[in-house]
This record gives sequence, C-alpha cells and structure tokens, in this order.
Amino acid sequence: MQNAAALRQAAVSGAAFPVLLAISFSHLLNDLIQSLLPAIYPILKENYALDFGQVGLITLTFQVTASLLQPVVGLYTDKRPLPYSLPFGMGFTLCGLLLLSQAGHFWSLLVAAAMVGLGSSVFHPESSRVARLASGGRFGMAQSVFQVGGNLGSALGPLLAAFIVLPHGQGSVAWFSVVALLAMAVLAGVSRWYAGRIPARRSNAAPPASRLSRGGVTFTMAILVLLLFSKFFYVASLNTFYTFYLIETFGLSVQASQLLLFLFLGAFAVGVLVGGPIGDRVGRKRVIWFSILGVLPFTLALPYANLFWTATLTVVIGLILASASSSILVYAQDLLPGRVG
Repeated sequence: MQNAAALRQAAVSGAAFPVLLAISFSHLLNDLIQSLLPAIYPILKENYALDFGQVGLITLTFQVTASLLQPVVGLYTDKRPLPYSLPFGMGFTLCGLLLLSQAGHFWSLLVAAAMVGLGSSVFHPESSRVARLASGGRFGMAQSVFQVGGNLGSALGPLLAAFIVLPHGQGSVAWFSVVALLAMAVLAGVSRWYAGRIPARRSNAAPPASRLSRGGVTFTMAILVLLLFSKFFYVASLNTFYTFYLIETFGLSVQASQLLLFLFLGAFAVGVLVGGPIGDRVGRKRVIWFSILGVLPFTLALPYANLFWTATLTVVIGLILASASSSILVYAQDLLPGRVG
C-alpha cells in the first residue's frame, strides 16, 4: 500500500523532462565514448598485431570495469548518495580516452579500456537513479528516455569512428575528449538538481518492502540478471566481432562494416525507446518474454544469410532484443524499492 501511495504521489508531481533529457543526453555522450573502443578494434588489431584472443581480452577488461563494478557503486550510493560522482566518473573516461589515443603497447590498451569502463561503472547507477527520481511515476517511459540516449550514443560511436578515427588514425581518438568535457558540464548541472533532493530522500521513512518474500525476490532478481546477461552477451559479441565477420565473409571495407554496425545499434536504440512505454501499457512480463524469445528464429537464420539479409536480420534482432531493456530494469527496481542503484 505504501508503494502504491508513493507511485501516486510521484505521478502527481509530474516528470521533470528537462532533467530526463539532460541525463539522456549525458548517457548519449557517455556511451558514444564507450562505443569508440570496439569500433576501432580493426585499427588496434592492425597497429598492434593483435590476435582475436587479445581483442577479446580488451573487451573483457572493459566489461569487467564497466559492468561488474556497477553493483558495487550502486550498493554504496544507495546508502550514501554521491550526486557529484557523475562528472567525477566522467573524468576517468576522459583519462582513458587520452591514454587510448597515445597507447604505446597492448598493456596500455588494457589500462585505457579499464579507465573508460570505470567511468561507465560510476555513471550508470547514479544516472539511472536520477532518471527514476525525475520520472513522475512513469518509470518505463523515464527509463526508455534515459536508455535511448545511451543506445543512440552506442550507434553513433562506430559511425564517427568510421569517418573520423579511420581516416586520421588512432591519435584522433583524443579529439573526443571534447565530448567528455561537454558531458562533465551537463552532468554538473544534473548533479546540482539531484543534490537538492537528497535531504528529502533521507528524511523519508524506510522504503516499503516488496510484496514477494525474500526468497521470491532473490529468485526473480536472479532470473532478471540472467536475462540481462544473455542480452548483453549477445550485444557485446556483435559489437566486438560483427565488423570482422562482415569484412572476412563479404569482403566489406572497414568503413562499410561500421555503417552496418551503426544500423544494428540504431535499431537497438529504437527498440529501447518504444519498449518502455509499451511495457507500461501492456505489462512488462509480456514485453520481456517477447524480447527474449522473439530473436531466436532470426538468430538461427543469421549464419546462412547473404549480405542484404544479414543487415536486415540484425536490424530486426536489434529492435526485438532491445524492447525489454527498460522493462527488465523497472521490474528490478520495483522488486527492490529504495535500492535503485
């Protein structure tokens, strides 16, 4: 009952759309930078004579810091909110970018990937909390607006890499430090808004408990984490190796392969944008089931497709796979009220 009352109160207050748009734009800038790393793998592979195992190790290093550290940051900030950690975390990304542009050997690439990932691990838990605070009770919509910024950034990264980094070389990665500085400036404004709401949050009573038992919450969370793992395992695999597959199978140029990667990631962004509001209307479980099972036939057909159908299938896969992103996160936040991070 307390939870329902809180939702009604949030809905009455209305969504803070300027804040939502600002945090979504920051997400776009953050994930644009994040996506540069896999987008320039063909350059790094050639410049440092890397094998595919070393390329995979760069991805693993990035994902460990970008993903596995997020729950640690979220656990800490649930108890001690750190609104100004948003621009501070972007500072790690800035340092990683600069190191990536001047890396002298493979191990410095790993350090650069870790720093870029560390910035992401700080950004996502707190920015997701800001999106929920600014939602006005429309949690699916707010998560969609927030996430679509990140997915648009992920789609733009390969495109910018194709037309900026490829022609001008690895050193031009440093030019994207301007993007990181812009993100820091926007996040400083978001942090001021967020900091003004921390005293009110602390003065509230303890958050309501979930209607499920503790065992039920644990089991459901485990299922949601497994679904997210499978979804992002799929996406990370395509991000890392899709361009190599297109180059080696169909003889495409690096730029042409980046354009097809942009199509996949752009479709993923559209899927995120439409999936959240649909989940608010028809139910999140239905959207989740459709997203997870709906990609199966298209995935099975992918290895047998020619170039046109490969591009077409990946667009369909991106749309369907992304549709559950907001629903899964909002479902998890509802299971653990007061522990958004």
